[in-house]
Amino acid sequence: MPAYRYEALDADGKTSKGLLEADNAKAVRGLLRARDLVPLDVQAVAQDGGDSRGGPALRGRAFNATGLAIWTRQLAGLVSAGLPLERALTALAEEAEAPKQRELLAHLRAEVNGGSSFARSLAGAPKEFDDIYRAVVGAGEQSGQLGRVLEKLADDLEERQALKAKLIGAVLYPAIVSVVAVVIVVFLVTYVVPQVAQVFAGSKRALPALTVGMLAISSFVRNWGWLAALGLVGAGAALMAARRNPTTRIAIDATWLTLPLVGRLARGYNAARFAGTLAMLAGSGVPILKALQAAGETLSNHAMRADAEDALIRVREGAPLASALAGKSRFPGLLAMFARLGEQTGELPLMLQRAATQLGAEVQRRAMQMATILEPLLIVGMGAMVMLIVLAVLLPIMQLNTYVK
Repeated sequence: MPAYRYEALDADGKTSKGLLEADNAKAVRGLLRARDLVPLDVQAVAQDGGDSRGGPALRGRAFNATGLAIWTRQLAGLVSAGLPLERALTALAEEAEAPKQRELLAHLRAEVNGGSSFARSLAGAPKEFDDIYRAVVGAGEQSGQLGRVLEKLADDLEERQALKAKLIGAVLYPAIVSVVAVVIVVFLVTYVVPQVAQVFAGSKRALPALTVGMLAISSFVRNWGWLAALGLVGAGAALMAARRNPTTRIAIDATWLTLPLVGRLARGYNAARFAGTLAMLAGSGVPILKALQAAGETLSNHAMRADAEDALIRVREGAPLASALAGKSRFPGLLAMFARLGEQTGELPLMLQRAATQLGAEVQRRAMQMATILEPLLIVGMGAMVMLIVLAVLLPIMQLNTYVK
């Protein structure tokens, strides 16, 4: 039964808004009149890409990444406790605080009540639930273990968020220091240093070499700094345009993986995400070919994604997963080793999950190590730049004092 969002007036003339489930909009108006409400607007609740049933699609996302993980955990707990899916969705809809979440859950509940499977109802909201999410839910429904599968899905979402948060935390401080350093240096060069030139403009004394060089830099930044900034913006735009070409994007991403520090981090992060997704899908009963394809689509690096697609072709032709991954140098050898152990012991999902855990821990360690090295280097570099500027300002003054004496 579809859900409808309504707006109506009560006997006191106050506006009332909410959701109702009915066969059509006319039935909703009848229900409102039975409650002594005057219907003003009735619209069907639908999601982007879903069956709108003649109604408008919801705009924006109802869940962020953290909210989706929490909601999945709550749903898993209710289903595992033996609560029917429809009642679980009803309970979560009643507890939802955001209107978009209530509308989304009302739509899902209406689809389930109408006889649709949960995975199929999720397909009506592709922006909220990606292909991997729906594939895992579908496998859980087919196996009759939806609660356990949702628990694993919640674990995967939480681990992915934790890894991402730690990486962001590791690079956030160096990024802030870099931005502050650039702002301070630009201010000193464009405002403070020119004051020195004005003070000593009438002096016939030769300025120190450091001051002359800093004045030249200041003049360049003030006269041509906008052009340099425009060039950087243009280079960034050209790079973004080049990445739209699949071949060029693969080449750029492959080059990125060869960089000393960030390349190893990107390689480890993508491999950990690939292994974790593959382990979750395979452990939920998704066929290995479909699981491998879905896991490959989670890779943000397109060079590694191309390797995953090639590995998929080899597995489809009959090659073991470990052999297919071992031939790809962009994937860490650890992944192929654990895949081989999993195939030999018949516990592929477990071994892939161990590989994902180990790769994720290695990424976190390297990120913290990089942050630990970069932080003092940035501070020292910033201090050196400020010291040079201060010396460029003070040296002429010290020289003038010497001449006066």
